[in-house]
Amino acid sequence: MKKKILSACCVALLVFSMPFFSAGQVKAATDKPILDGSELTHDNESVGDDVKITRGEDLMAGYSKVVRLGPGKIYAGGTTIAAHTVERIKVSVMVERAQEGDTEWTFYDSWKKENENTDRVGSNRTLEVEGGYYYRVRCTHSANDDVSSSFTDGVYVEEP
Repeated sequence: MKKKILSACCVALLVFSMPFFSAGQVKAATDKPILDGSELTHDNESVGDDVKITRGEDLMAGYSKVVRLGPGKIYAGGTTIAAHTVERIKVSVMVERAQEGDTEWTFYDSWKKENENTDRVGSNRTLEVEGGYYYRVRCTHSANDDVSSSFTDGVYVEEP
């Protein structure tokens, strides 16, 4: 009986002391504007990791990437990796753009690539783009019937 009471007291002490021992300070907001989950940055590149939509055993990871190559030029692409060789593996890449103050991203370009009987697929392009916009890449990843998606932050591209 003493062990149960002692255990209950330890648990109560632990629960009530947790607010005093937080791991870090929480910041309310960043200075960078955010549009649909993407920060609008002046960084040279941004990489996004996948967010699992379905839980399966085929899809391992997915990535999207956007790189500012210079005024009016970006590199955009995505990669899908399976946990093992699958019948079909796909990546669909969508490039979107927005200006600061916009309320949503607008479509700019898209493409897709599919491989069969392998464990990965990747597709990328160098694009000539209009300056004065933030560009982001959004990808859909699939391995057989497992699906996920990823997106990058918005990278600002200057006028050429």
